[in-house]
Amino acid sequence: MTNTLRNYIGNTWVKSKATEYADVINPATAEVIAQVPLSPSAEVDRAVQVAEEAWVEWRQTPPSNRVQHLFTLKNLLEENLDDLARTITFECGKTLEESKGELRRAIENVEVACGIPTLMQGYNLEDIASGIDEVMIRQPVGVCAAITPFNFPAMIVAWFLPYAVACGNTYIVKPSEKVPLTMKKLFELFDQARFPTGVINLVNGGKETAEAILNHSGIKAISFVGSTSVAKHVYALATANGKRAQCQGGAKNPIIILPDADIETASKIIADSAFGCAGQRCLAASLAVTVGDSKSDFTEAIVSQASSWVVGYGLDDGVQMGPVITQASKDRIEGLILSSLDENSDLLVDGRNAKINNYENGSFVKPTILQNLKLDGNIIHTEIFGPVLGMVHLDTVDDAINFVNSGRYGNMACLFTNSGAAARKFRYEAQVGNIGINLGVAAPMAFFPFSGWRDSFFGDMHGQGKDAVEFFTQKKVVAERWF
Repeated sequence: MTNTLRNYIGNTWVKSKATEYADVINPATAEVIAQVPLSPSAEVDRAVQVAEEAWVEWRQTPPSNRVQHLFTLKNLLEENLDDLARTITFECGKTLEESKGELRRAIENVEVACGIPTLMQGYNLEDIASGIDEVMIRQPVGVCAAITPFNFPAMIVAWFLPYAVACGNTYIVKPSEKVPLTMKKLFELFDQARFPTGVINLVNGGKETAEAILNHSGIKAISFVGSTSVAKHVYALATANGKRAQCQGGAKNPIIILPDADIETASKIIADSAFGCAGQRCLAASLAVTVGDSKSDFTEAIVSQASSWVVGYGLDDGVQMGPVITQASKDRIEGLILSSLDENSDLLVDGRNAKINNYENGSFVKPTILQNLKLDGNIIHTEIFGPVLGMVHLDTVDDAINFVNSGRYGNMACLFTNSGAAARKFRYEAQVGNIGINLGVAAPMAFFPFSGWRDSFFGDMHGQGKDAVEFFTQKKVVAERWF
């Protein structure tokens, strides 16, 4: 019997009154593993009402008491890590080790949010004028919500939720309808952490559910991660409705390889960046830019890496890369590879039409490398969001930096070199939010913001760390004089 998912509202698992349900499909086996309700707007409204009622008392709860629930949650996440990781792999497709790594990042954010009694402190100054003192305090904004993507079912909500509730807000999560099982298990742990009634709520759904969240006057702040086109829409609608919004968009992340780089090491790291998680992460390497004499050696090395990667079901031993999320994603990715060939690029490694023994119906695309992408073509600017690495060659590091800065996205750029001068020039001049030097995935730790510039981010405050605290609090300045 197919597992039919429920919403979690007011600390109770509630059957949705949805008239439509979506199939949740294991991308490696193509089996239907659950059905998720596409909840109507009335259920969003109910969740908001419950969260608003809970906020009155929750915001008055001392921060040191609020974080006790997060300490409990952290221990529960550790105890259930293996089970959660298997669930992520089951519905998302990534390897078991990648799923465990995702959960480590989620736990890290819970740990940082436990420091809220210090992180949300304000500041003060005596005698701003004779006998008058002034103080700035931070207070929670109210009911907040997250609309999260499929590619990191556990980690991305942890960029936001722990900080929000620690700061005294209440919260609503709408996970991707493609991967709702992980969030179900996470909310079972939230329940065990004994958050007060209505502080944390789960509403499953699709586009109508998301639009209801964006339009609801009771929701004060929105966090979103997804494609740039949708991020723009979410940001525009949320802000038009008077909400705070932080919206992470797409990417086309370039990695520059200078002639003095350690080519063997760089090729291994870049392969993991490009093909890890089947290329379905916003910090995946999308473009390898060889500079000067690095082209020949790096091309040979990266082709060897891509050709040797083991693709299969993420729960099987020895697998390095699983499937992409759906058959539609597979078709889209393979269509973009064909479009690149129409633009006269060279196909060095072809990952199309992949068939994996015992998983012939899975949504598999093997590592693919396209060389000589046209600088004025379409594919060089298109986010493929799959295990496809494009390659271009430029003459100098200045050319490479200009190339990085000419793109529409600004999520990440990395440089491989043994030159400190080149590294400093790159980090100083590259117009992106996350910089890596001799790294393939410049993912910030939880105590730093997950940055992003240009069409990769819409908003002011990012997820994680101090940015999250600023986003989930509003400043109040008090000047007082006593006679």
